Amino acid sequence: MEAGIINFGGIVVSLKVPGRGGQIGDVVLGFDKLADYEKPNPYFGAIVGRYGNRIAKGRFTLNGVEYKLAVNDGENSLHGGIHGFNHAVWQAREVPGADPAVELTYVSKDLEEGYPGNLTVKVTYTLTAANELRIDYSAATDKDTVANVTNHSYFNLAGQGQGDILGDVLTIYASKFTPVDAGLIPKGELKSVAGTPFDFRQPTVIGARIDNDDEQLKRGKGYDHNWVVDGTPGTLRPAARVSDPGSGRVLEVLTTEPGVQFYTGNFLDGTSTGKSGKVYQRRYGFCLETQHFPDSPNHPDFPTTVVKAGAEYKSTTVFRFSVE
Repeated sequence: MEAGIINFGGIVVSLKVPGRGGQIGDVVLGFDKLADYEKPNPYFGAIVGRYGNRIAKGRFTLNGVEYKLAVNDGENSLHGGIHGFNHAVWQAREVPGADPAVELTYVSKDLEEGYPGNLTVKVTYTLTAANELRIDYSAATDKDTVANVTNHSYFNLAGQGQGDILGDVLTIYASKFTPVDAGLIPKGELKSVAGTPFDFRQPTVIGARIDNDDEQLKRGKGYDHNWVVDGTPGTLRPAARVSDPGSGRVLEVLTTEPGVQFYTGNFLDGTSTGKSGKVYQRRYGFCLETQHFPDSPNHPDFPTTVVKAGAEYKSTTVFRFSVE
């Protein structure tokens, strides 16, 4: 297994893993040239923050102060704003140890994109002998703030550019999800997946219900929702499993985060030409973004995303690959 990572945006530019018969495939979408990552794109492979996902109307109140964020998704703020972590140049250093690892550091200045506090963020990518890409996130701030940092890789287990992902078989270890309004902002409810197209507790083909006559699916133009991962947040536990019948490749996702955003590349539209000249059409990749829930700063009942001055933000996600 081999991972390619650049310090612009902390982007995972390639992830080469074996399939059935040992055939190697690059299973993440992306570009061959840096210039294409510098242009507006669907966050291929990037670290997103300071707040991954959406914050309603680009504002929240913390300690009695209202903060107004950069708005870049209709009236909402998405993935940290106009110049998020995905466009930052991170400082990189090799981490000594048995497994190859790189540590990336970025200092997000006070009021960058509207967020309070100088936030020092470290992201460590480790490639383990168990065919895992492990991502450890940590951050510290000099002023109370909010943070929700994740990786936005688009996966196609058949190989990047090799058709859509609708035939893959998905399990999400979650009994509830967070329904959204027309702007894809959670309504505040934790809804049972039972009896809905969002029930992936048993292995289910991704495309089986994606076009059902369901209001939530219509709002996301497919799946673009947050699931509440079963188990105790803060503990590393299974969030999802995906298998590709054609290649035999299997991806397991483990995380300490309370949620995972499953997104089926509904807004890919053929305008992105990726690696080796592959054109990325609709649903040519899926994302499993481990995270706190969208718009948590405006929902006191959701797990808190507040990082206190002097405290440490920590999070771990593991992408584990195998063959069946």
